[in-house]
Amino acid sequence: MLKKLQLIITVSTLFAAILIGCSDAKNDEGPIDNQQSLAKVNSCEGCHTNYDHLKKVYTPDPPAAGGGGCGGDAPHYEPYDRVYLGDTGFEEFKSSIHGKLDCVACHNGTDNTDDKEIAHSGDFISHPSSASEEKCGTCHADIVARTVNSTHEQGWGQKSMVTLRYGLGTGPDKFDQLPELLKEGYKINCQKCHGSCGDCHITRPAAGGGGLANGHKFTKTPDMRKNCVTCHVSRGGHAYFGQGIGTVPDVHLTKAGFTCMNCHSTNEIHGDGNYYDQRYKNELKPECSDCHSGIENSNAFHSTHFESFNCQTCHSQDYNNCGSCHIGTEESARIPAHMKFKIGMNPLLDDGIKPYRMATVRQSLSAPDSWKQYGVDNLTNFDVRPTYKYTTPHNIIRWTERTLADSVIDNRHPQCAQACHIIKNTEGEILNKGYYLFESDLEEFEMPATEGVIVDGKLPVWWQTN
Repeated sequence: MLKKLQLIITVSTLFAAILIGCSDAKNDEGPIDNQQSLAKVNSCEGCHTNYDHLKKVYTPDPPAAGGGGCGGDAPHYEPYDRVYLGDTGFEEFKSSIHGKLDCVACHNGTDNTDDKEIAHSGDFISHPSSASEEKCGTCHADIVARTVNSTHEQGWGQKSMVTLRYGLGTGPDKFDQLPELLKEGYKINCQKCHGSCGDCHITRPAAGGGGLANGHKFTKTPDMRKNCVTCHVSRGGHAYFGQGIGTVPDVHLTKAGFTCMNCHSTNEIHGDGNYYDQRYKNELKPECSDCHSGIENSNAFHSTHFESFNCQTCHSQDYNNCGSCHIGTEESARIPAHMKFKIGMNPLLDDGIKPYRMATVRQSLSAPDSWKQYGVDNLTNFDVRPTYKYTTPHNIIRWTERTLADSVIDNRHPQCAQACHIIKNTEGEILNKGYYLFESDLEEFEMPATEGVIVDGKLPVWWQTN
């Protein structure tokens, strides 16, 4: 009887131990302290596929420096969410050619350790494409050779505007000659929309919060909303999707369903390897005539104005204008971003970049003291470029205020005098003057720089501008 009782106690104890062991194995809340669990995080992949462990060991973001830059503050993702390898995207990555590579082949650092500092030590690189010649060029040599000098990666247009106004002129070597504090200000406020290969093909751009977009999956064609519009928001997506008050989406979206890549080719985005200090100089850029050919004489208005105005003069809606300054605090922004439509003298005509005498222009974001917070009280050569720049708004529709009017010819086309020309109506009101950029539209600091773009004294004498 005693032996039977001892057997029952022994079996019960063993069963209880098994239950306790199972319970502990299912407990994800406690510290990782047993050998089996430790092995799960004892590698790059093991750590970055263990969400709970990432939450335990992550490093909080440092305090944000400076303002949100052009486009405002980026959405926030927690550091552990930005580096988590999960969902179907990671499974697809693992089965791809890039997924066959060891993590350290691209990121350097040290694998097969559970120590975060050791794993990320030495020559560890979080964004391998920032060293694209070494990390991407071994397989994609031609693309890398072109892209390292592209507008998308380098942001030459913005950089050249800063160096010109600072007084250094323009060229690929000029930006590095700026004061260190000013370059740091540029990095904080402007550079987040200019990235390397990964920002289009693997991660969200910094302007979209950064981090892996889909479990490290490589996406050959960037997503229009998640990648392109994340950076090109206020002057691209904002217009294309008709988000401005009083606007509708672009006809290329509503009628044709076009994404950015339907017009902007891979070669244009990757670049041709050449340096351009102005994006309209890129010979690979799209033109309306690429699709809309042979329309020079399709109606009386094209016949009259086709070579005088860019297409947007008649066919775009109101568009976002940036205001005077996005750098630093809100107090430094004299002019908030705002919607309007302006026709001015073509600022690119003299350079031979665009042939039109007049064109749509957009107010830019710079002022003489824009970089005051970064040690430059005033840009000594600010007037070298106008504050209103040539623009091609992505909000095209066929019938706008300038292509429709109360009185029409053959029930289709408006009379230019009513739709576009500055005239007086029967009540003595001056019509259409608001379309054009006059000196009276400028802030005082804009006048010397923008004198060549305003229309004062350059319109037909018979227009009733007063």
